[in-house]
Amino acid sequence: MRPAPFSYARPPDLDTALRLLQPGSRVLAGGQSLLPQLNRRRTAPATLIDVSGLAGLRYVRRDPLGALSIGALARHADIERHTGPAIGSGYGVLREAAALIGHLPVRVRGTIGGSLAHGDPTAEWGLVAVGLDAQVTLRSAGGTRVVPAVEFLTGAFRTDLRPGEMLTEVRFPRPAPAAAVVEHAPQAGHFPVVAAFAAVDLAADGSVRAARVAVSGLGDRPRRLGVAEQALAGGAPADRLPPDAFPADGGEDTGYRLDVARALVARAVRTAIERAWPAEGDDDAA
Repeated sequence: MRPAPFSYARPPDLDTALRLLQPGSRVLAGGQSLLPQLNRRRTAPATLIDVSGLAGLRYVRRDPLGALSIGALARHADIERHTGPAIGSGYGVLREAAALIGHLPVRVRGTIGGSLAHGDPTAEWGLVAVGLDAQVTLRSAGGTRVVPAVEFLTGAFRTDLRPGEMLTEVRFPRPAPAAAVVEHAPQAGHFPVVAAFAAVDLAADGSVRAARVAVSGLGDRPRRLGVAEQALAGGAPADRLPPDAFPADGGEDTGYRLDVARALVARAVRTAIERAWPAEGDDDAA
């Protein structure tokens, strides 16, 4: 099947791209999610705005306070292969997440901004963004909004992106040197059935002082598990979290996905704890 007819624009700069954004238009970045939808006629935009040439949105940089900003057009492979100090040990989990995405051809074309704007409920970037309290910058010809990732992802393939807006940046406000992401997929390169993220802060005696835990695959978007976070900070072992720590959508395979989620959360927490010890005294981890 071929796409429905559409007009095509390749703006030379961001301001032009934002002016072109009108109801019925779609932004094309890496195209790894949008092009299959076009070919199957699941979407039929009047205008396709190709922003892949806007090099100013392809960056990875860290500010003096430690926050990490990634331009929307940064490729998955840019993050996976990043060797500079911007990611460093404090954001190593981002390289880990990038390496889990699809196959190499997908990672060298797909973008972090495109993935988040697509809103797939099991995509790796949505899970990590929610787990790390990321913020997304949304720009239009009329101004700029900054929205927490947990509020930006509103459901399966639904986001808070408004007509005329484009996602331009993802900001991770603080390092997480003791973090891990793990997933279970039918086979390598496929979207995961369930995935888990964990980040921990340890007390001097090695106990969990605070934790951040998120899962995807138990509902229509990635979610933080507040009950699990409180239980871990209260001394509960990672493999013995309370049943109500894992809310699910009630689908026919809920029991299976809950079992997988419990196992993955336990594995992610254990891995994060293991990573916390060498991070002691690491300047980049502060």
